[in-house]
Amino acid sequence: MINMRGVDRVNRAFSGIATFLRANYCEDVAQLQAEMAVFGVPLDEASPFMPGSRMAPRSIREHSMRFSPSGFYDIARQQHFLAHEISDGKIQDVGDVDILPTNLLQTLDNISAMTRQLRRKRAIPVAMGGDHSISYPLIRGIEEPVHVIQFDAHLDFAPVQNEMHYTNGQPFRHIAALPQVKSLTQVGIRSLRVRPSEIIDAQAQGSRIVPIDQFRRATPQQIAALLPAGEKCYVSIDIDVLDMALVPGCVSAEPDGMSYAQLRDTLCALAQRMEIIGFDLVEVNPLLDVGTGMTSYLAAHTMVEFMGHIFAHR
Repeated sequence: MINMRGVDRVNRAFSGIATFLRANYCEDVAQLQAEMAVFGVPLDEASPFMPGSRMAPRSIREHSMRFSPSGFYDIARQQHFLAHEISDGKIQDVGDVDILPTNLLQTLDNISAMTRQLRRKRAIPVAMGGDHSISYPLIRGIEEPVHVIQFDAHLDFAPVQNEMHYTNGQPFRHIAALPQVKSLTQVGIRSLRVRPSEIIDAQAQGSRIVPIDQFRRATPQQIAALLPAGEKCYVSIDIDVLDMALVPGCVSAEPDGMSYAQLRDTLCALAQRMEIIGFDLVEVNPLLDVGTGMTSYLAAHTMVEFMGHIFAHR
């Protein structure tokens, strides 16, 4: 384990080696002694449109360094989150999954191996994509029964066509079929590019679909209550669940999306109701982002707040 904050060093957002939240770096997962492990999955080979999301883990890490490693203070709640988790080593950065360009199947196996190893170490895996195809191998690596909730503009339930099995439009078709997945809930769906056949197939496989208008009529607690209290839950966050005005660095952004507060409050409600055993955040594309990197910053912001609430309710 390497202390990334140094001793008696002046750390700025633009200086030092970037780990998520400037957490300690664990170069050997076998030696991990953390409760939560953050890692990158810099894969965009499963995106049939624009490349670039492979650069997101590095960019999100850099923007996470704008936050203090001593946590954050929520003014509205008058509560300090993550005050000691970084300094006590409860959160560590374990680097990136080994990505093998053009060898997609072996890369997917490497992704599954990462979550499998982390869960066997009783750590919560937190993955930074990458395109949304990574959610399937991530959840495939979880060996315990789990409820999955997806925040997304799209269903990602496309059928296999032209021998393309693992694009970023298909992961939840595969996830719903995994034997350890007890339920799938898909929230914020609104894209006009979702095909009727996807909806029919998803519902036939037992998916609960919550379109954006239904989401807006519910409270965060009502959305969380769709899942059984106290059970294990994995959360997948596609940044395009947010309104496209908020996420210029997302190739699949759609209009009429969630506000940041709506997503944050629902994640907080889930952290309070469920046992969160892992989550991912995907589809940030730094190559498309504005000069300030606001999409990467928003991704880091979302992760930091969610992590704070996960620890607060453990």
